[in-house]
Amino acid sequence: MEQASPDSTTKDDNPCGVWHRRGQRDFGIRDASDMTAIGIFGARGRMGQAIAQAAADAGLSVAGGTDSRGEGTIGSAAIGTDPAALAASADVLIDFSVPAALDAHLAACIAAGKPLVIGTTGLEQAHHDAIDAAAAHIPILQTGNTSLGVNLLAALVREAAQRLGDDWDIEIVEMHHRHKVDAPSGTALLLGQAAAAGRNIDLGERSDRGRDGITGARAAGDIGFASLRGGSVAGDHQVIFASDGERIELGHRAENRTIFAKGAIKAAQWLKGQKPGRYSMTDVLGL
Repeated sequence: MEQASPDSTTKDDNPCGVWHRRGQRDFGIRDASDMTAIGIFGARGRMGQAIAQAAADAGLSVAGGTDSRGEGTIGSAAIGTDPAALAASADVLIDFSVPAALDAHLAACIAAGKPLVIGTTGLEQAHHDAIDAAAAHIPILQTGNTSLGVNLLAALVREAAQRLGDDWDIEIVEMHHRHKVDAPSGTALLLGQAAAAGRNIDLGERSDRGRDGITGARAAGDIGFASLRGGSVAGDHQVIFASDGERIELGHRAENRTIFAKGAIKAAQWLKGQKPGRYSMTDVLGL
């Protein structure tokens, strides 16, 4: 959990000359004309930087960010280490950090009464339980992927899985850059959930995520996953429906992170006006 440094007052070199406590970065004074101020959890990461640029391109302001790797700047805004200070200064928060930080980010947003978009991947059931509990107090949108294309693909996968019989095996193949630490990717799991929903089965009980050695024949009805890592791939996903004598392949390739950042900004703008509850990108896109 991210924590602020011990109390003491100091003055940063900033044009407003705002006094604040050491360890609690000044997240700026916003002009009243600003429509939405975005706070970014995980601001020093690749997605954090892309979200800041997408916010600027959309004419929005960045209230600031936090990152466990320490303080800094993101554009003209400050990166601190105190989630509560950031939540208090932003209109809506976007989290692309790490699963271990989620509880602190949820608590900060609940205390400030601010909406939260969660794009962090690698979440486990305990994280989803925490999100469900927090959604009773604030609007939360959690997704494995914020791009329009991927979420449209998920809708197509669900329909295909529903219409095709059990004699069509489902396999999901994904590839990402060498630095990605979780597998399968959040997007692959999102697609797997879509396929499982189409088949009316529980993905947790029917997924096959590791084949090595003498595995035996493929279990009928399972949804298989394969994860590839290498180079600078932003994200390739392919869902294969394979039957005797024919195959259907539905896929999506991300050429850069801009599509995810733009989708996250769109989600944040939409979420700002919602009531407490748990939402997904399908709600934003009307799919």
